[in-house]
Amino acid sequence: MKMKVLKQAFLPAPLLSDLQQRYEVVEFSLLTSSDFAGMAADFQVLLTNGEAVVTRELMASLPNLALIAVFGVGYDGVDVQAAKEHQVKVTHTPDVLTEDVADLAIGLMLSTSRQIPGAQAFIQQGKWPQASYPWTRKVSGSALGIVGLGRIGLAAAKRAQAFDMSIAYCNRTPLGNVAYRYQPDVVALARESDFLLVCAPGTASNRHLINREVLEALGSEGILINVGRGSVVDEQALIAALDAGTLGGAGLDVFSEEPQVPSALFHRPNVVLTPHIASATWSTRLAMSQLVAKNVDAFFNGQPLATPVPESR
Repeated sequence: MKMKVLKQAFLPAPLLSDLQQRYEVVEFSLLTSSDFAGMAADFQVLLTNGEAVVTRELMASLPNLALIAVFGVGYDGVDVQAAKEHQVKVTHTPDVLTEDVADLAIGLMLSTSRQIPGAQAFIQQGKWPQASYPWTRKVSGSALGIVGLGRIGLAAAKRAQAFDMSIAYCNRTPLGNVAYRYQPDVVALARESDFLLVCAPGTASNRHLINREVLEALGSEGILINVGRGSVVDEQALIAALDAGTLGGAGLDVFSEEPQVPSALFHRPNVVLTPHIASATWSTRLAMSQLVAKNVDAFFNGQPLATPVPESR
């Protein structure tokens, strides 16, 4: 008889197919209240993704829950304090998506600064025979500020070096093993940057870290790139800055209320939007899927978890 695992959020078909070979995967959204009440004690594992929310109340309703396996590197939607109190381990999928996210960060930087989507629209709208496309901003040799110099920030910095960019970063504390300049104040970092790249996690303390003051410091020639979490940026302040022309542009892969994106961000030549696809390549999503399955298998086999989050180590 297969062990039951509870699936709370979207998972890729290859991962779901793999898990279904060994476990009975139950879709949370299809359970009635009475169904859930009758089965709640059967679930030791909860499957979720990096955008979903796992509350204290949900954990409390699963009396035998012991593992929350997150498909994604971010796990800010999981109440990790409640998980610790309930002695529930949490795993995620770090490292395997670092290179893809860093690639997209640079892609957004180039696309936004050179207004590549806007230039394509210019051609498609038949405007080229009548006029030249407006001049845009140079990337090479510019100043890059990175908010959150973790795995992804470091990988993006490595790529930025190939563009001869000067690099500084803002973290809670300086890193001892990097050559990039540390700037403890995010406003000061924005003021001295041409591009501000956000790689910070969506923790409560980081909510709206990129606010009106930071955007004003980045200025009318500065460009904001966000591949971290939508909650880190005050979207209303961002829209206001774009409307006023006090910010040069923005390249965004993440948003506060995904999948809802403010329409005020649409149809701007200096704004490039992607639907949270930074890690969405076949090879990386397969590697992420394998890591989720590895953690689930390790749990049921009584083995050490492959990639517990720091709070679960």
